[in-house]
Amino acid sequence: MAVAKLEGIRERVVPMLRAAAEEYRPRMPPGFPVVVDQPETGTVGLELDPNYAIYFISDGEHLYVDLYYRSPRNDNRSSASREKFGGMPANDRRPLPANVSDVHLRNLLAELMARWNQQPGVIYITDS
Repeated sequence: MAVAKLEGIRERVVPMLRAAAEEYRPRMPPGFPVVVDQPETGTVGLELDPNYAIYFISDGEHLYVDLYYRSPRNDNRSSASREKFGGMPANDRRPLPANVSDVHLRNLLAELMARWNQQPGVIYITDS
């Protein structure tokens, strides 16, 4: 049942993922971004680069969204009870509602893109 729901989400989200991939293609390492379109295995998503990805997945019963990203290197908050090191990978799994809207899907993709845009990147020096 969840695989059928994933197929319904796929029809709405794959055009968004392809548009984002084309927008980010000039800024990515060779071979990225990759649109993952395998609803038969329960996975649809976008890999911006090796550290930033979003997957809409089904475990056979439920739908989830997995966000993979790196914690910002400039985030050095810590406390006595836990340490948080910048640059550590994060895996954020969230359940998707059965009646997920297009806006919700778009916002999840936008969250991934915002996380990628906020990372300290390589500065390209060009003649002006």
